[in-house]
Amino acid sequence: MAALLLLAVPFLIQSHLPQLSSKRTRTGLAVTAAYELKEGQSRIFHRLPSGLRMEAIVQSPLPGSGVSGSTLPLVFVHGSFHAAWCWAEHWLPFFSSSGHHCFALSLLAQGESDVPEGSSSAGTLQMHVSNVADFIRKEVNLPPVLIGHSFGGLIVQSYLSRMENEREDLLPLLAGAVLVSSVPPSGNSGLVWRYLFTKPIAAVKVTLSLAAKAFMNSLPLCKETFFSSTVDDHLVLRYQSLMRESSKLPLFDLRKLNASLPVPSIPKNSVKLLVIGASDDFIVDLEGLHETAKFYDVQPVCLEGVAHDVMLDSNWQKGAEIIKSWLKNLL
Repeated sequence: MAALLLLAVPFLIQSHLPQLSSKRTRTGLAVTAAYELKEGQSRIFHRLPSGLRMEAIVQSPLPGSGVSGSTLPLVFVHGSFHAAWCWAEHWLPFFSSSGHHCFALSLLAQGESDVPEGSSSAGTLQMHVSNVADFIRKEVNLPPVLIGHSFGGLIVQSYLSRMENEREDLLPLLAGAVLVSSVPPSGNSGLVWRYLFTKPIAAVKVTLSLAAKAFMNSLPLCKETFFSSTVDDHLVLRYQSLMRESSKLPLFDLRKLNASLPVPSIPKNSVKLLVIGASDDFIVDLEGLHETAKFYDVQPVCLEGVAHDVMLDSNWQKGAEIIKSWLKNLL
């Protein structure tokens, strides 16, 4: 058993959290059917300084809703195997109905965004942060609240660090930030080792599901990895298809990413920050949630009966309501 675990370590550390290889495309060409937008949503393509286009799904409050125009805009950043569509399903309609201008981004090589040519990954942590900052600078009128899920949460953390510690970068200021089932500031290696030595069966399932990408073709594995058991199978199949088509390249080269971590700390209370986790998260455990909250000296919120994909789960309203209440205190 010990020998098997030791053999599994390098494989798990490289691939514990989602990444995807293969499927090359020509830069700038969409290769999948676009996510079908809901009423009130639009799709824009932001031109980055590199010349590549980054997809954003946008939803604004309905005219005449009576909501003040000073309501904070929200910018959403997804994690691996996802794209802007994961926010558009439930949370964009929810928050726009509360008066927020919502922008859900698809990072490069994800969703309908362009694919960097000649690269084995979508980009580095620094590149993703710079691209998010460029979008905010040019497309968002007021300092927004930046909301990141899973690896997107790590991108948000890096953004905060650069905004506070490297003022020469002149990153656009934020009104606040929300980390949802976020990878901790130290990265995913701590999560991997805990699974390996305390939950070996779960470690095997994680390896099969994410590293071997078995979740793409296995309904039970996809459901256990990302969703609660209460999510209808037909929805899991739909989301599974969207995940399968979302990532043309891995979001990161995990070896290079881990070499650049942990994320540098920021001054205490410099940014209003909300840290949310889920009790039934198969990827980011409770210890990972508390590591993140302790790093930023905030009290975490753990959603009971919710899985990793907080914004798509059958109880997606739980996380949305917590954020909605928290946002009221920022105005």
